[in-house]
Amino acid sequence: MPHRRADAGPRPAAHRSLWLLEALGDGPAQPPLTGAQRADVAIAGGGFVGLWTAIRIKQQDPACEIALLEQDVCGGGASGRNGGMVLTWWPKLASLVKLCGEREAVRLGRASQAAIGELGAFAAQHAIDCDFVQGGMLWTATAPAQVGAWDGVVALTERLGLDVFERLDPAEVAARAGSRVHIAGVREPSAATIQPAALARGLRRVALELGVRIFEGTRVTAFSRERPLRIRTAQGGTLSADRLVLATNAWAAAIPELRRSLVVVSSDIAATAPIPELLEQIGWRGGEAITDSQMMVNYYRTTRDGRIAFGKGTAALLYGARIGPSIDQDPARTAIAVAELRRTYPALAAVPIEYDWGGPIDRTPSSVPILGRLGGREHILYGVGWSGNGVGPSLVGARILASLALGLDDEWSASPLVDRPHQRFPPEPIRYLGGRLVRRAVVGKEAAERAGVRPHGLAVALARLAPKGLEDKG
Repeated sequence: MPHRRADAGPRPAAHRSLWLLEALGDGPAQPPLTGAQRADVAIAGGGFVGLWTAIRIKQQDPACEIALLEQDVCGGGASGRNGGMVLTWWPKLASLVKLCGEREAVRLGRASQAAIGELGAFAAQHAIDCDFVQGGMLWTATAPAQVGAWDGVVALTERLGLDVFERLDPAEVAARAGSRVHIAGVREPSAATIQPAALARGLRRVALELGVRIFEGTRVTAFSRERPLRIRTAQGGTLSADRLVLATNAWAAAIPELRRSLVVVSSDIAATAPIPELLEQIGWRGGEAITDSQMMVNYYRTTRDGRIAFGKGTAALLYGARIGPSIDQDPARTAIAVAELRRTYPALAAVPIEYDWGGPIDRTPSSVPILGRLGGREHILYGVGWSGNGVGPSLVGARILASLALGLDDEWSASPLVDRPHQRFPPEPIRYLGGRLVRRAVVGKEAAERAGVRPHGLAVALARLAPKGLEDKG
């Protein structure tokens, strides 16, 4: 069978995140794959999903030969650029119930919650200094139209007998978040924050210690579909393997079988100068991860050295999922994030921005990841579509992928998330043109709501067509 193009790894980042700049001293780069090599399991992608999967497989079957291929450096993709917020799937419980039923949705929610403590314990056990702080998550409203966005999910958890969210009075929300712009909200206490690139580099070290062969600077250009399969790289090397795990997040949209299952959007972060004294003055001292309730969500947290890292999601839509250098940094997108930071924290209007960066997000229509067998092939597996919330759930995804790769019949390989039917996006150019129209409607609707005026009815109608976000709102 001929090879079909995959481009299953991120290209080198011309502009690094603050996280990566801090973490890249952890060991020299691994050499690229050269010549013809062999492995039992090949993994494409050296981020959280790929690294956790490699570690899980080795823990269960130490004799399994694993080769992990990463085009950049491990953590160079989304795993080293995200906001470092380790969240559960509880805010997505309504979507999980619709996809999997109540019993499995609750099991997955509990698994995602347990994964946070497991991540912290793993980091401590292996001396991974990733700034793990379990300060909880505040799901807030920063405009009257957002108040109660969480009511449906909170009511669902209470109906199912789950003690998940804490209802807070508005004054406590504002006090915890350090700004009166936060006018309502709830708290999910199990969430945490980390330095994500430090975690990715630490996982890389542990994987190497377990015997995983890691090839950095190795971009997958194509792979065959027969078994054993053959993988080609841009550097001319080849790898034959019995099984392949695709863990490339947004770059998976280049794979023909997954192209219409994902849409790729940007997410951008601005980091302030260290301001620990000002954070103490405004009262944001609990290490909370915070999101608002916009569709184009704002997400923000503090760092160990007293910065605010403030992110803005879905600022741009990429045509044909083509991920170019501008995804790493864009002044116009950064300006949007900075403006939202200044609006949310007016007392910090004079604080300088020292770093900014961007990255791609692989969104599914439901914002729940898709995992399974590519085209029904038992030996080609994928776990993509993390939709901006993969830091914690990637541990759950890795359990599923490891069980599938090892041919195990257990609760993970049998999860309803595996090979589930899922909605597909329209083909290009309809997807891009329609997406831009919907995005423009969302921007207009949310600008009107922030200004306290009624949005145009057409904007409201079009905004309903947007993929679901980080939380199930409404």
